[in-house]
Amino acid sequence: MAIKLIFPNEPADPAPGTSRMWGMPDLPESTPYPETVVSDEDGEYADPMTLICQINCQDIATFDTENLLPHKGLLSFFAVIDYYLGMEDTDADGYNGIGEWTKDMFRVIWSEDTQNLHRHTIEDEDGNPYGLKAEKIVFSGNARHDDGFRLLGKPFYEEVAEQTDAKLISLLQLDESERWNLRFYDCGMLNFLISKEDLLARRFDNVRCYMHSF
Repeated sequence: MAIKLIFPNEPADPAPGTSRMWGMPDLPESTPYPETVVSDEDGEYADPMTLICQINCQDIATFDTENLLPHKGLLSFFAVIDYYLGMEDTDADGYNGIGEWTKDMFRVIWSEDTQNLHRHTIEDEDGNPYGLKAEKIVFSGNARHDDGFRLLGKPFYEEVAEQTDAKLISLLQLDESERWNLRFYDCGMLNFLISKEDLLARRFDNVRCYMHSF
């Protein structure tokens, strides 16, 4: 059973370690904010990845009927997707597109301890909080191959499995959203993929990321 992510258009609970879409991440003090190196006409620079979402694993335990995900801790997804949110210049180089993304363009972090987390705050050049405002997430059971935003199941687009590995689980699927100006070219989705063996062993460093679009 896959788990659907629903967004009621409400601010996220500000408490540390709560589930949220976007916003600033809660990470252990020893875990640096994920960055990558991006280049443009002015050269190379360190670019902070966007927090896509952080999931308090207790919130989804009821829906994880196959016991694939951890049921405690915080699971956080990051990626270099400013371009796909309309937040980055179209002439910036170094952004991955259709197909499998390189490892330096995304990160999945599982923090088993949710009692000692630090909220990492990143600001833009104008001193404003980086990224989109944090929003509340509600979870529900969902069909295995639906479109939309969801955890687990198989990718909605069969082409993803054909181009990677049909046995891979879609750990997180991102769909397009007019509300957030999120677009993956004409009609696309982004899938974070992992094998069942790696998921059960909590080897989130083995996650793969794949974009498909028509």
